[in-house]
Amino acid sequence: MQRLGKMDRMEKSCGIPPTAAPAGPDASQNGKAPAAPTTGYRDRFWIPRFWNGMGITTCLALLARNRFAVSFLCVAMVAINVGLGFINTFLWLLQSALLGRKINRTKLAEDPLFVIGHWRSGTTLLHELLVLDPRHTYPDTYACFAPNHFVISSWIIKPCVRFLLPSRRPTDNMAAGWDHPQEDEFALCNMGVRSPYLTITFPNRPPQDQDYLDMRDVPPAALDRWKGALLWFLKCVTIRNPKRIVLKSPPHTCRIRALLEMFPNAKFVHIVRDPYVVFPSTVSLWKRLYRDEGWQLPKYQGLEEHVLKTFTRMYDAFDRDQALLGPHQFCQVRYEDLIADPVGQMRSVYEQLALGDFEQVRPAFAEYFANQKDYKTNRYQLTPELRAAITRRWGKYIERYGYTADAGKSGPAAVDGRASNVA
Repeated sequence: MQRLGKMDRMEKSCGIPPTAAPAGPDASQNGKAPAAPTTGYRDRFWIPRFWNGMGITTCLALLARNRFAVSFLCVAMVAINVGLGFINTFLWLLQSALLGRKINRTKLAEDPLFVIGHWRSGTTLLHELLVLDPRHTYPDTYACFAPNHFVISSWIIKPCVRFLLPSRRPTDNMAAGWDHPQEDEFALCNMGVRSPYLTITFPNRPPQDQDYLDMRDVPPAALDRWKGALLWFLKCVTIRNPKRIVLKSPPHTCRIRALLEMFPNAKFVHIVRDPYVVFPSTVSLWKRLYRDEGWQLPKYQGLEEHVLKTFTRMYDAFDRDQALLGPHQFCQVRYEDLIADPVGQMRSVYEQLALGDFEQVRPAFAEYFANQKDYKTNRYQLTPELRAAITRRWGKYIERYGYTADAGKSGPAAVDGRASNVA
């Protein structure tokens, strides 16, 4: 069973450009998607999915909310998820019995450090850099995929399934693995907390749980549950390694108020990037995730509008709540500046956030970028209509962060990923 090949054939029959190519969501001026190399891994049915850590009640509730509208080609994937749900529930009960009291009593070493910014802005790069600091810790991919029981299960399950996980991320050539830092949003999904990310599971239905993007209209009881789940997960991370936790999840960009209510001394580093690169790269990201992780064969209807609206909603909330942050709680970096001068920019982050002696970690940063000098990049090409829409809809962001309507047309700004000349 090679679901990727079947998906490609269906997309072509429907007039949808193949989304394995980075240029898939866009079109050149003649209306055809420009050729581009395939990046990331090739999908296989045995590859672990984001949702494989759900308990059985969470999994069945998600199916019920979406009226069990599973595509035929995805039935096997969902069946595996349901089967794993029983195992996850048993392991969760076991961990709760063995460590529940200890987890509840655990105190975080410090309030977390949050990496925020829109998808495809460079948040993963910044996250990976910050966790090089031995004074920091982070939730790894296994913890986020199995948040209900990873404290007791990682030592035995992770080595057994290590070979199943691809060595590259789905949308680019960045390394992946069970020990790599991962978004805590996936942990919340697997714990049964509502999240906009659940849209990925049923991409042909209306976007799910959009109130949980900025948390403004979430009922108080549901908000308390969300906060409790996040805190419980971070306590589990702390049990394994009691250091300051570095978290990265783009939705946190518009959750500053809620996060400060939980962690008044939290620190935030915000990364921005050329929006004319961010838009097509984000569309490509969702297309790939809808296809690989979804329980329906995606049609991608309204996807570009969804990306445009989500960006605006995210930065309306961010602009509203940024003023809540005090000195040494917030700093900002441009992706393009980070690529041009990685050590200098990271030194500035450490100084602005008072993260400690930068010289302890400077060699690790320099080595990381030296190892990325051969990184393969993707490129995108926007139609004039999409470029005009981005300029009109995201104009405030473009002006505030010093981008122009000509940005992203050529050169490094049009690159998705690490510049190949970084040293």
